[in-house]
Parts: sequence; structure tokens; C-alpha cells
Amino acid sequence: MAEENPRIADHPVEQMFLDRWSPRAFTGEAMPQTTLFTILEAARWAPSSYNSQPWRFLYAVRDSAHWDKFLDLLIPFNQSWAKTGSAIIFLVSETTMIVPGKDARVPSHSHSFDAGAAWGYLALQASLLGWHAHGMVGIEFDRIKTELKVPDEHRIEAGIVLGKLGPKTLLPEMLQAREFPSPRKPVAEIALEGGF
Repeated sequence: MAEENPRIADHPVEQMFLDRWSPRAFTGEAMPQTTLFTILEAARWAPSSYNSQPWRFLYAVRDSAHWDKFLDLLIPFNQSWAKTGSAIIFLVSETTMIVPGKDARVPSHSHSFDAGAAWGYLALQASLLGWHAHGMVGIEFDRIKTELKVPDEHRIEAGIVLGKLGPKTLLPEMLQAREFPSPRKPVAEIALEGGF
């Protein structure tokens, strides 16, 4: 991976941020439950508003009773490559919370933001363990809500495929050209002192 990674930081950061990327070519090997739970444990420690921890991870691992159902909840394009993944996760966030000192639930303005932090921790932990995480919104939102019995006051945020990096030749030719760590916009373009 290190020889093929074209990413160069403009400012000093830990190498793990450059090494994390979202491939589509996976080896199809089984993921040990201990590995999956270590990755989810990292996500558990993400920050959240009022420590509400609104994230929920619905998952299926390869060759389990739930694998085919979870794979079928991806759009066909994503099914075409995710089928060689090791785990599929749907990230869901709770849209209400109890603020300290209150009894009634109130809308959570930051539930998606907080779930995004958990996704970031998950992706970095996967990378540190030699696995990769590919987030996606090409999923069947309405079917997930119904078929996985997602309660009201919860929002389906995204799908995630976890797997070990495989050769890009496992992918259709059109995807092989896209199978590399993508660049990022420079800090000067995304950080605007004083406003837009």
C-alpha cells in the first residue's frame, strides 16, 4: 500500500490519515468477530453532543444468515463490488435525545454530525488493523427502514462495507481505473478565515 499511495499532505499529519481510503476490491475473506467488534469499539468512543451517542450499527458478516439480506439492501451497482466484502454495516442515528436536566426527549440537531464522527473513528480503526471501510449512500433507504425494523425517530445515514484490500482486477474494467486513494482539496480551499 505504501508504494502505491500518491497522497501527500500539505501540512504535517499522522500517516494513518493518508493511508485510509475507500477501495471497492476486496478479497472476500471472513472477518473475525473480534476484529469487527474492535472496529465498532473505536466508533463507540467518538464524541457526541451531550454524550448522547446517537449512532447504531446494524451489521451482517460474510456467510452469516443475514449476509444476503444486507447485500440485497444495496443498490445493484454497489452490490456488484460489495459482494466480496467481509461485513456490511448500516449506520443509523437517533434524531432525538434527552438533554441533561430534562425529562422529555428533544430533537437532536447534531445526530448526523455525531454519527459521522463515529464513522470516521470506525474507518480509521479499520485501516489501522489492515482492513478498509467504504462508506456509501447507494443503499435502499426505505427498504432498510422496513426490513431491518428501524424505529421512528431514527435516520439511516449510510452503508459501510468492510474488507481486506484485494487486487483491482477483481473489479469490472470501468471501476479498475478508479481504484486508488483519491486526492483532497487543499486546506486553503476548505478553511475560510472570517467567513465565506
